Amino acid sequence: MAGPGLIIAAPSTGSGKTTVTLGLLRALKRRGLRVAPAKIGPDYIDPQFHALACGQPSQNLDAWAMRPSIFGALVAKLADAGDLVVAEGVMGLFDGAERAGQTSDGSTAEVARRTDWPVVLVVNCSGLAQSIAPLAKGFCDFDEAVDVAGVILNMVAGARHLRMLSKAMDEIGVPVFGTLMRDTSIELPSRHLGLVQAEEQPGLEALLEKAGDAVEQGCDIERLMAIARPPRSCGTPSVHSVPIEPLGQRIAVASDVAFRFAYPHVLEGWRRAGAELALFSPLADEAPDARADAVYLPGGYPELHGARLAAAQSFIGGLGQAAENGVSIYGECGGYMVLGKTLVDADGVGLRMAGLLSVETSFAERRLHLGYRHISLSGPCVLGPVGQCYRGHEFHYASAIAEEGEALFVNLENQSKCGLRRGSVAGSFMHLIDRSDA
Repeated sequence: MAGPGLIIAAPSTGSGKTTVTLGLLRALKRRGLRVAPAKIGPDYIDPQFHALACGQPSQNLDAWAMRPSIFGALVAKLADAGDLVVAEGVMGLFDGAERAGQTSDGSTAEVARRTDWPVVLVVNCSGLAQSIAPLAKGFCDFDEAVDVAGVILNMVAGARHLRMLSKAMDEIGVPVFGTLMRDTSIELPSRHLGLVQAEEQPGLEALLEKAGDAVEQGCDIERLMAIARPPRSCGTPSVHSVPIEPLGQRIAVASDVAFRFAYPHVLEGWRRAGAELALFSPLADEAPDARADAVYLPGGYPELHGARLAAAQSFIGGLGQAAENGVSIYGECGGYMVLGKTLVDADGVGLRMAGLLSVETSFAERRLHLGYRHISLSGPCVLGPVGQCYRGHEFHYASAIAEEGEALFVNLENQSKCGLRRGSVAGSFMHLIDRSDA
């Protein structure tokens, strides 16, 4: 029998669902349970925290970008992987992409509809008293296909505040599964692309312990476990289907704090298809494996480490040698920036990069680029033949200040072009999530 699951969601971003999720994962781990964590939506950072909180790898679930076979296979894998699935939502419960003729919006609510997992709503109670009642009631009643089973009251100021909140919830009959008092010591630091990465926080283990204590003391974990239920069928899982075809047979994958934004389901798909992955660290000035027939530079934070990367001669030289040898090289977002000629850092200093694509990028004047993208290849390359379609996500503050050459993708929504390809080298600001059948 498939393991039961539940979703931790919220009315809006900033409500504390990540803190609650981490505390719950740690509390369940303390009880000796094997928890399968998941993150809904296109997020690379929260899953790092999930894994450290419970000792199990976290998996992304994306109802907008993933084909039914991929989505279904990942849900089935999660349900088989532990005693309980705990999935953290994205943004507000019903927030998603504009449909624009599509059948899905990628919201947390859509994942709840597809899986039939119940939703626990984390409500930031700062500035709320009796008004929590219509807010909670509205979320519970808005969509009968989404089971909002109850709430966790977060950021409660004190005993009097709690009395008012509890009375209001009693009057509408919505269950309260727990209360977390206001505690700045368990708040996670953030920067421009989300939380500061887990491996960059030396005090993280102590914070996870405190979050676990807060959930243990403030939440009814037995009741939370009791409402969890196995997922309904989410399409036809296929262990043979891979989101993106392997770039080669032996793929050198950049992996350190500057290049951490690689989706586990993509890397696992490559391994499942028979490819061998060889990790290397550009920040440690490691060159890609000379035996590799492909190099993958995922996104991350190269803009915060530009000077070190510019000085990493073995890394830069290794990329150049690989390109000369016809090795396929593909860069996403931060990886694309490093494949370019110049990266202008936050201080306005221009730093020379690999120069394999004719693009100059700048982080000096930040401009948000955010959203799902439905794209197709404008020409043949390592990612496939011309016209091959993908769904992906774009989230960055750096901008291309100069781009020259053959475009990599065409945006199917507005026919604009993005990214570049030259010889065996290709890259763009897009993070690819899955192929698209249309």
